[in-house]
Amino acid sequence: MPVIVLKRVYKTPSPEDGCRILVDRLWPRGLSKEDADIDEWDKELAPSSELRTWFHHDPELWNDFSERYLKELQQGNLGKSFMERHKSQEKITLVYAAKDQEHCHPIILKQYLEGW
Repeated sequence: MPVIVLKRVYKTPSPEDGCRILVDRLWPRGLSKEDADIDEWDKELAPSSELRTWFHHDPELWNDFSERYLKELQQGNLGKSFMERHKSQEKITLVYAAKDQEHCHPIILKQYLEGW
């Protein structure tokens, strides 16, 4: 199983990142594809547009958001297919744009994927 880490997409890419996968539904503002240096953009792993809009990065809604997002991941059974596609990777860096690094969906996604 690959090691999964998190990193803001605005931080400088590094060879130590391994396979860089953008896990946001929208492309990060002000960032060129070249500067992002991603290997894959997996929009399906991001929260639905409805859930993202409802949450709007409000820390007070974090617990409810976490539960709803986890349900979306489980209903889509996305972890299994993702991990199957990437089983040969040593390291996967899930990159994202959110400023609030304590209340962002990649935290939940990482835990979910590590459960496979």
